[in-house]
Amino acid sequence: MITVDGTVYRWRVRKRPSRPAPLSFAVQQADRHGAVLIATLPTSDVTEWVGPPAAHVVPSMVAEMVRRGRAEGWQPDQPGPTVTLHMSQEIWAQSPTPTATR
Repeated sequence: MITVDGTVYRWRVRKRPSRPAPLSFAVQQADRHGAVLIATLPTSDVTEWVGPPAAHVVPSMVAEMVRRGRAEGWQPDQPGPTVTLHMSQEIWAQSPTPTATR
């Protein structure tokens, strides 16, 4: 769960596809069954699917894509079609990368 501008959303990273494809995550308003937002990262390098993924999804990315989706007309509180957004290289590059913990 994440709160963005006072609204609570649930989000999850989508399963790895059977073929190389960009990592993506789905977002939906937590208290509604409205339109879903699918956000994809800007990379589809096949090497990212061997071993641990090189790309990470962090809450700041999710918040940015929620705000961008809302700005582009996504209505998570209303039933409707799935909205797909592609994360820009700029947003992806500015997001912090999680560090490994022991």
